[in-house]
Amino acid sequence: MREILGRRLQRLRNRLRSMRPAPPQGDPSDHLEAALACATRWQWPVLPGIGRSGADDSRCACPDPDCVVPGAHPFDPGLLAATTDPRMVAWWWGNRAGASVLLATGGAAPCAVSLPAAAAARAVVRLDAQGMRLGPVVATPTRWSLLVAPYSLERLGELLYAKDHVPSSLRFHGEGGYLLLPPSTATGGGQVRWEREPAGAGGAPGEAGDLWLPEVEAVVDALVEASSGAPGGGSRLAY
Repeated sequence: MREILGRRLQRLRNRLRSMRPAPPQGDPSDHLEAALACATRWQWPVLPGIGRSGADDSRCACPDPDCVVPGAHPFDPGLLAATTDPRMVAWWWGNRAGASVLLATGGAAPCAVSLPAAAAARAVVRLDAQGMRLGPVVATPTRWSLLVAPYSLERLGELLYAKDHVPSSLRFHGEGGYLLLPPSTATGGGQVRWEREPAGAGGAPGEAGDLWLPEVEAVVDALVEASSGAPGGGSRLAY
């Protein structure tokens, strides 16, 4: 009987252990500093991601067992709670040390266009060679996101409708969306990083109004043009 109870207790301990959020990677203070920089230096509304759970840090802490973006989406608080208030930011990350940093895109905040990492690296080199001015670029092991000036869904719809062809691998982070920022853990593993930091985008790093961002039309036009010579017609920017 004692042996049976002992096994049951051990199974219960293992189950409870697997339900606890996994310890954050890296220094948790880095996440707080990054969130405060976004909120105060550039006036970007941020909020913490839900985080991960499980002994192997592979499952999302949300109730959905099949979550496709584990740890990299808002849950509580919701997306509408995103703020630039440093007191709220400090409270959130003070209670959720190491939580991922999410930018609420759209409105007055930056939006983004993302594409596969290999294609993005080649596209950025090509755009630089063409003399196109780019803003901050967020990179994960699988995708890069080019930050652009805020745009509305209506404006994006008109832009895409006017195109004969748009690569199917492009994703748009616009009004009502969010974007994972450094130094968060990427959805598929690895760390989110700045390929091009905001401070190097052409403005004084201490003033939000000086942070220059390209217009979405210019970025999409350039990416569509860059994809025209890709294998398969560039439908997935697979070069």
